[in-house]
Amino acid sequence: MNEPALLLRALRAALASVLRGKPEVIEKVLVAILAGGHVLLEDVPGVGKTTLAKAIARALGVRFTRVQFTPDLLPADITGSLVLNPEKGTFAFHKGPLFTNVLLADEINRASPRTQAALLEAMNEAQVTVDGETHPLVQPFLVLATQNPADYQGTYPLPEAQLDRFMVRLSIGYPDLDEELAMLYARRTSDPLDDVAMVCTQNELMELQGKTRAVEMKPLVGRYLLRIVDATRKDADLELGVSPRGSIAFFRAAQAHAFIAGRAYVSPEDLQATAESTLSHRVQMKSELRYAGKTGAQVITRIVRGVSVPT
Repeated sequence: MNEPALLLRALRAALASVLRGKPEVIEKVLVAILAGGHVLLEDVPGVGKTTLAKAIARALGVRFTRVQFTPDLLPADITGSLVLNPEKGTFAFHKGPLFTNVLLADEINRASPRTQAALLEAMNEAQVTVDGETHPLVQPFLVLATQNPADYQGTYPLPEAQLDRFMVRLSIGYPDLDEELAMLYARRTSDPLDDVAMVCTQNELMELQGKTRAVEMKPLVGRYLLRIVDATRKDADLELGVSPRGSIAFFRAAQAHAFIAGRAYVSPEDLQATAESTLSHRVQMKSELRYAGKTGAQVITRIVRGVSVPT
């Protein structure tokens, strides 16, 4: 077995030790990590979102920072600001919590739109600009944001521009009874998170990301990708389809899915496997259908099934 496969197996095992019975969630998180994207975890409290973020940072051996988003949080509280040095009489830039490798933006929708917008440049360009001066972020840089879909009181919905910068949106969900029983006993005397060790260095991760970008996508498969995207822009149920930024994210997610599968090329199955988590949050339902309970994920699934697969 080659070295990338060994590293990926070790990463998967490390995350599975704290997030039991959710291999599909772990795979999609690995897709985002390898593709250099960000993750939006939309789920009820207590299902393991924070634990997963901490496990990722420990397994990768990188710096982890958690920010609890609240209505009074200011942009400077996360980007940093200029601080006066009274001895020298000069201002120096004091870095905020964005200068990390794994940022957990907890309950991101509780912060004001102004503070949410402070993340846009960081997530898209891996840099922040304060008072006209640009500061590059450290690499790798991963944002894991959470929001609770069951409690919208006092929240600010994420705008489309913000959602478009998350590569994947995931829901962990409750574990089944057997897995939850095993979790109870596993946490009886200790926290499994304490046993998560570094299995991949920062340099090794960046090498994996570089190899992921090298995965080939034949023009025929690339046109299949664009036919799916184009179908979202023409679908009668949607007011807003997938943007070109979404097409790029879809492309890179498919590359990562193929790389995890041990292939040097993207197949239509990779696009089918990543379409829902990569595209569903980038489309906007017509209001009457949204109120009727229809979801973007359902529409994306229907669209993918309706687009002919290249042979």
